[in-house]
Amino acid sequence: MSDETALPIPHARRLWLYALGALVLTFLMAPSLIIIPMSFSDSSFLQFPPPAWSLRWYHAYFDSVEWQEATLVSVKAALLTTIVATPLGTAAGYALNAGQFRLAWAIQAVLAVPLIVPVILIGIGAFFLYAWLGINNSIGGLVLAHTVLAIPLVAITVLSGLKSYDMNQELVARSLGASRLRAFLFITAPQIRFSIVSGALFAFNTSFDEAVVSFFISGGETSTLTRRMFSALRDQIDPTIAAISTCLIVLSVLLITLAQLLGRKRAA
Repeated sequence: MSDETALPIPHARRLWLYALGALVLTFLMAPSLIIIPMSFSDSSFLQFPPPAWSLRWYHAYFDSVEWQEATLVSVKAALLTTIVATPLGTAAGYALNAGQFRLAWAIQAVLAVPLIVPVILIGIGAFFLYAWLGINNSIGGLVLAHTVLAIPLVAITVLSGLKSYDMNQELVARSLGASRLRAFLFITAPQIRFSIVSGALFAFNTSFDEAVVSFFISGGETSTLTRRMFSALRDQIDPTIAAISTCLIVLSVLLITLAQLLGRKRAA
């Protein structure tokens, strides 16, 4: 066998791969990127390219009581979802990492359901269940449904942090008399805090951007921002939607960037 180290492939020979990757990214991002210039249009219709530039539709969004109430509902639901889903998802990730009990496979299967089953089926099922329980069009029902969607993301994020953590540190604390909960809170949690915070950000973003389930179970005073956007698209083509979509894109990018920065700090 040769002991020679394989030479790296020159960048010039990989230009086709870079070009292909750029084309794929452009194809995926183009629909979102087109919305941004359309939101600055002065036209009363959605047009691309915009005939004239204006902040008209941003003013329409921030000056509208209905849009602001829907935004407040979405923020409230997202914050409550984060508060509920983060500890539950963290506990699930911790349990899966321990993996010393027979029902570990069952927890994995349950967590995988919201990621595998089409969201519209979850929305339909939640609608009929909530109708039976009488909690349709309520913040509590909205938070419960969003929590179901957010827990798997939190669990996966926390689990990835625990995979690189030395559990012997927690075992030492427990051997010195600390309870399992106390050892986790004071030894483990501080060292995987970036994974926990990242999971919380994913939970917030999942709830705030969720539209399909919200369309089935929210309405009236509890209409979320995304549900009201769907209703506006059905009734009329309002360019205000482009301005709101741009705000949602910026929010999502900021949250994902923050999660990536936390991950880099953890790795460092």
